[in-house]
This record gives sequence, structure tokens and C-alpha cells, in this order.
Amino acid sequence: MFIQFTGLSGAGKTTVAKALKERLESEGIPCSIIDADDYRKTLCPDLKFSKGDRFENIRRLALVTNIFSQKNYVAILSAINPYDEMRGELAYKYQALTVYFKSDISVLIERDTKGLYGKALLPDEHPDKISNFTGISDPFEEPANPNLILFTDKESVEVSVEKLYEFITDKLNGSHIRQKTIQYERI
Repeated sequence: MFIQFTGLSGAGKTTVAKALKERLESEGIPCSIIDADDYRKTLCPDLKFSKGDRFENIRRLALVTNIFSQKNYVAILSAINPYDEMRGELAYKYQALTVYFKSDISVLIERDTKGLYGKALLPDEHPDKISNFTGISDPFEEPANPNLILFTDKESVEVSVEKLYEFITDKLNGSHIRQKTIQYERI
């Protein structure tokens, strides 16, 4: 199974992925997380943040994710992956399922777990300014047809993990892939 996580920085992708991996593996289900933050330093250090480089970054990460998927892992590609075109490419090429970590940007700015939004919102002339920051000075296209939406600004990590766990085990147990997006009431 190939799952692509998408969502803005700080939406909880890495946190949920780690908790989910622990839960799956405790039940004997192998899981691998390909986290873009980790791989950017090793597999993709030559890439910047242009649209073309972002696409190349995701393509490289998808190749690694697919290797794990082919070996019967629940393989998770955890990345911002801001363009619906690229998410569609992965869905077509690898039958990747898309999980959207939806969070209001005001909540992410308030959380700012990595201090990145603060730097992205600095004046242009500031030496610490981050340019091309997704959701602030670079686009993030909401997924057109995600398989699952997690409202991480409204629900706890535990609730998100449980919803994702049920989604995955439903798929692993041979249930049909739902044609409509699974959405849960906002808490």
C-alpha cells in the first residue's frame, strides 16, 4: 500500500505518521515512512524550491516509497507536496492513496512548531526571511479528490491516528476503495 500524506508545514504529518507506524507494527503490519524533511538532506540535497525541483523531489521520494510498497509494507510518503498535478501523478503511477492533513493556516502560524512561519512572514529585506514558503509566498493547492481528510486543527493526534488506522486496515482487509472522500465531522 502506497499512501501519500499532503498538507502544510506543521499540520501533523510527521507526528501522526510516527504514531501510526508504532500502532501498525505493534499488530504485525510492516510500515515505512519516507519523510521529506529527512530525505531532502540525503536523497535530494541538490534540489531547491522551484516548482520543477519540488516535482523532482516528490518523484525521487515516490520511487523509494514504491520500493517499500512492493515489499508489502504500508509505505507512507510524508511531504507537503503542494501541487495537485503531482499528487495525481502518484495516484496514477503508483495507485497512491491521498491523505490530506487539513488545518487552517492561522492555527499553523499560531503553532509554528518549527519557527518557519515566523521567518516566512518577516519583511522581504530581513536576512532571516524564508522565501518560496508553501502557504505563505508559494502556493498550496488543496487536493481535488483525497481519499481521506484529517482535520488536524480540530482533532487530537490520537483521533487522527485512529481514523487513519481504520482507513488503512479497511483497505488491507480487502474492502472496496470508496469513491467519495471520507470526511469526518469537525470536532
